[in-house]
Amino acid sequence: MARREHVNADNLTNSELSILIYEKIHSARDRDIMKDRLINGLTYERLAEKHDLSVRQVKNIVYKAMDRLF
Repeated sequence: MARREHVNADNLTNSELSILIYEKIHSARDRDIMKDRLINGLTYERLAEKHDLSVRQVKNIVYKAMDRLF
C-alpha cells in the first residue's frame, strides 16, 4: 500500500500554495476562496461577503478544498 506524504500549508511558500490550489481545485470560485483564505488570510466572514455566500457555505468549501489539498 502506497504511503501518502503529509503536506502542511505552513511548510509551503505562497507560490507553491498557488500552484497546488490551481492543480487540485477545479472551480474558479473555490480557487479564489482558497487563495484568499490561505495566502491573503481573509476571514470566513469577509470571504462570505466577497463571494455573496453564507459563512457556512464558505466553511464547507474551505473544508472540502483542504481535504483535497492536504
